[in-house]
Amino acid sequence: MSLSPAFLDELRARTSLSALIGKTTKLQKAGREMRGCCPFHNEKTPSFYVNDDKGFYHCFGCSAHGDAIRWMTDQRGLPFIDAVKELAQAAGLEMPAQDRQSAEKAERAKGLHEAMADAATWFTEQLNGLSGNDARALLDRRGISPETARTFGMGFAPDSRGRLKTALKDYGGPLLVEAGMLIQVEGKEPYDRFRGRLMIPIRDARGRTIAFGGRILDQGEPKYLNSPDTPLFDKGRTLYNLDRAAPAARKAGRVLVVEGYMDVIALSQAGIHEAVAPLGTALTEAQLERLWRMVDVPILCFDGDAAGQKAALRAAHRALPMLAPGRSLSFVTLPEGQDPDDLVKQGGPAAMEALLAKPEPLVERLWQSEVAAEPLDTPEQRAGLKRRLSDLANSIADPNVKSEYLAEFRRRADAQVTPQRKPFVPFQRGKQPWRPGPLPVTQDAKAVRAAGIDRVLAKAVLAGLIRHPAEIARHMEVLGSLKLADGALGRLFEAVVDVALEDRQLDSARLVTILAQSGFEGIASDLLRADTMPYSFTRKTADAIRIREDLDEAIAILIARPEVDALLAEATSAMQARFTDEAFERQVALVREKQALELRLANLCQAHEDARLSGPEGN
Repeated sequence: MSLSPAFLDELRARTSLSALIGKTTKLQKAGREMRGCCPFHNEKTPSFYVNDDKGFYHCFGCSAHGDAIRWMTDQRGLPFIDAVKELAQAAGLEMPAQDRQSAEKAERAKGLHEAMADAATWFTEQLNGLSGNDARALLDRRGISPETARTFGMGFAPDSRGRLKTALKDYGGPLLVEAGMLIQVEGKEPYDRFRGRLMIPIRDARGRTIAFGGRILDQGEPKYLNSPDTPLFDKGRTLYNLDRAAPAARKAGRVLVVEGYMDVIALSQAGIHEAVAPLGTALTEAQLERLWRMVDVPILCFDGDAAGQKAALRAAHRALPMLAPGRSLSFVTLPEGQDPDDLVKQGGPAAMEALLAKPEPLVERLWQSEVAAEPLDTPEQRAGLKRRLSDLANSIADPNVKSEYLAEFRRRADAQVTPQRKPFVPFQRGKQPWRPGPLPVTQDAKAVRAAGIDRVLAKAVLAGLIRHPAEIARHMEVLGSLKLADGALGRLFEAVVDVALEDRQLDSARLVTILAQSGFEGIASDLLRADTMPYSFTRKTADAIRIREDLDEAIAILIARPEVDALLAEATSAMQARFTDEAFERQVALVREKQALELRLANLCQAHEDARLSGPEGN
């Protein structure tokens, strides 16, 4: 089918946007426009405007914007072509002619839809009739009210091999087999698929019945029986309750993914309408994409048992390659042995809302899973943790999200496997002043605050690492958890370390090329202007031993200075509050330590200047 721009323009022109939106959203006249509370986000003061003359709506609160077709796809959750068809029917427009194959397919689908609708009606009649006593008793035991059962179109399939077949005989056996309502066995007459089960209709985004789920009334297997895949139903692309959850999710700003039908139904009865469920399988890529069309961060709320948590982790791994900026998953862990149905029955909707208020981010779920996977007692086990985390992050297609995950996993791994450093001990009378340990320095970064970092020295160290990437490995432990600064400098620092982690044989030219591809070309080029930094390790050529020693010294000073400054500020504040000899001596000792660090930094600059004047560059 070809939808020309002229046809779509005519469709928009014939559609009263305010009347269309006014069916579900209360609007009031505001000058030449209509105004109301936005249906896409919760608000108390109206900021949602509908302009019939221009044919668009706009929310000044959440920036939702679109025309009549966009309203049907975003607010109603319809596919584009279904939105156009529904608007065209309401506007009295004929849809453009289809090719013969498409027309035959559409006619076939129409017959299947009608058969499924009649099956749903028949099942409902059986539930409310004499044969539905046991099914109604099951609903009563599960706490499902008659009103809720009507809302979800629940029914009952009698324990018979032919009653549905007889009731729908006008459609013919072949069509009912194609619809999944009858089972065809070679050499035998088709017979009813669902027998002796509570029936739950599965609907598409337009609210049309396309399949069924049947729950056994007593004991037996399978507990749930779903329709097979049919021309109408693809279980890997369908989410149960999507038709009702989509508009509710846009209003609530969230969507919950639970395991089964009854969880969805129980939550809806408790007032939480924005829940959907996969249909007996793990979440698929198509289902994840459908969820992300509703909200940026769906909440997975699977059962608290081992099987439920494994299902949540499988969904986390499946989502990784599809992540994008702002698009992720979050998780809610239910109490052991409980599902959402149990939780709301025992504690009401407040118990569920308390958990939903603090969802666990995707990165946390992945991290906790890998940390718990095996002990971290040996270097090999710790290396295994880092490798698994790196593999997870590298499965992400979006380069920006991948970079963030690599950096986050690296920070967490370093904090997990590296012991806490010993507290700083200042100069004391009668004892030698404090000095850093043997270079290269070890875990010093956890006590460092980004605000206290010397940005000038940080730039020099970063330039040195870019000039001499081989030195990164010698300082990997401290660099792995050291946050240089916020902003571009900090992001460049993390990128340098991440690239070096991936390739230990990296040279400067290749590192610069990779950084340029990641958007750091400008700041990296500025840092490599050696004439602006008086250190041997920022030069293109210098003695290799001198470079290593000076870079070691610079990193040691970079780490020590914020700590000494913080302790000095603390000592000064303590002495101002109460002057004592001990407080005075501590302050003096820390002043000396600060002066010693400044002298060491000055010596680094002087050593470079002496080398420059005596070397080829100085002649």
